[in-house]
Amino acid sequence: MPVNAVGADQLSGIEEESDIYEAFAPHVDTSNISVLTDTPPGKKPNLKSFQDVQSLIQQGKKREAKLVLRENSWPTNSPIRSQLWPALCAQHHVGKSMLDGFYWDMVNQVFGTTELPEKPIMLPPFVDSTHCLPYHLTRKGRAVADRVVSVLGYACPDITYSPTLYPITSILLHFMSEEECYHCMASLVAPKEKVFITQTKLLYEVTWKTVMQIAKKHAKSAVNYLAAMCSGQKPESIYMDWCWWILGGLPFPHLVRVMDCFFHEGIKVFYRVSLAILILFHKHVTASNSDWDADTIKHDIDNALPKFCKNIPVSPAKLLRTAFSIRALSSTYISRVFLKTEMLLKSKSVLSGPKQMVRSRSSDNLPTSQSQINVQMMSHTLTIRELFTLWSWLPVRITMYQPVLLYTTEEHGCSLTTFYVRVEQHEPTLLMIKTCNNEVFGAYCSSRWYERNLKDDRGQRQAYFGTGETFLFSLYPERAKYPWVGIEGDTGLGHASELFMAADSKMITIGGGEGQAIWMDENIRFGKTDRCQTFNNPPLCASGDFEIRVLEVYGFVGA
Repeated sequence: MPVNAVGADQLSGIEEESDIYEAFAPHVDTSNISVLTDTPPGKKPNLKSFQDVQSLIQQGKKREAKLVLRENSWPTNSPIRSQLWPALCAQHHVGKSMLDGFYWDMVNQVFGTTELPEKPIMLPPFVDSTHCLPYHLTRKGRAVADRVVSVLGYACPDITYSPTLYPITSILLHFMSEEECYHCMASLVAPKEKVFITQTKLLYEVTWKTVMQIAKKHAKSAVNYLAAMCSGQKPESIYMDWCWWILGGLPFPHLVRVMDCFFHEGIKVFYRVSLAILILFHKHVTASNSDWDADTIKHDIDNALPKFCKNIPVSPAKLLRTAFSIRALSSTYISRVFLKTEMLLKSKSVLSGPKQMVRSRSSDNLPTSQSQINVQMMSHTLTIRELFTLWSWLPVRITMYQPVLLYTTEEHGCSLTTFYVRVEQHEPTLLMIKTCNNEVFGAYCSSRWYERNLKDDRGQRQAYFGTGETFLFSLYPERAKYPWVGIEGDTGLGHASELFMAADSKMITIGGGEGQAIWMDENIRFGKTDRCQTFNNPPLCASGDFEIRVLEVYGFVGA
């Protein structure tokens, strides 16, 4: 029977032995999968079908879809997930959808064949080998998971540390083909607006510190209880493993129900479930009839929560009910705690880092997940890869702030007057030009454009302004940064080496001396680019003259 022909009322057909083989992918060993249903015996649950959920998603009724996913306890072996999960993940996809066969082309590129290799695949360095959880995948299923994760590593070279990526791949593979799983993971790794999977060491640390912070407010008694049990050690270590309570601790039927909600709502589902685990743990171990005694907990405090999760004494439905009934825990509040923690950790890493402003391509200075989202949603020119490149060129202190789109010709029209109104009070700004020949280049401008109006001691307007932090860059077809020549201490060029920015009602100029690096007219339509002494740059596009397709200008909130 095809999956979509299964009626809503038959989705609980646990009695039929054949049903279990219909729901899972062929690379799953179903012999140890326990099927839980939250329905009293003899009563058929009135569960929604895939078509019900899909029509809510298509109509943009995200809230209604969210409630259905939270409340419908589809059994672990329900065939619905083979359609539901890919549809939920596809909502978060950015850009054009991947063509059929795209994944297999990538596999061919990486491995030279689409045959599964005999030898184990070398996994990317962002994987944490202690957490390569296969759940119920067969040996072949594990090889498939290895391959999906390796291709993801190849396609997303900016992932530096992501221990949850492998287990989430494994879970998806229980209900779908390898190619579908890759498409789902690609959507979750670079989603439109929500966060699903952290991809740097810094952000991984931010998540557990966020859980600790929100638990202090929303699972207070449990936090105090655990702190009291931590004789002589910091309670922090308990929270470091928070996501493994869920991904490594919960029984498979519970985990599958958590993932139903996660693929729609993002990482906040994990935050809520981890708080629910804390609340239920505290309630259970302090109950009068509890089989847990304080000494055992004290003696093995680090394993207390994982052990509790493995034999969790409530149904999947009760776990989710507890998680979603925590009051006043909004996404906005979680985001605020997350961003605050992130900024704090970043400023620490900058302060304790080397004194000079040179920086490695380490994950710590990559744009935050929120910055990536902001730029992806705003920009007509920047890809994520280009954003990472630009970010690595910014002054360290500026990488602390969120980028904001101040001006774009796509929305605000082509006029210098509008440009000044929207941009002139911001410092610094980042100018991005995309030409009609698809060249992409621009400048990081260290001073406010308002300075074009300032006068010197004699009441004369200054022609040029700006500082040596200004730099030029090219992203396409060449990728290069052109800093101020004076950074190398080459000041023998005199005044010509300090012509950073100039502007009036008729034009904008960046860089001078024997030519202008970037010049634009008052209609932001035409421009030209030459070698100049300030930056010792080549012309930023082949012909020297260019027609502007898009100009975007970014500021940085709080800078």
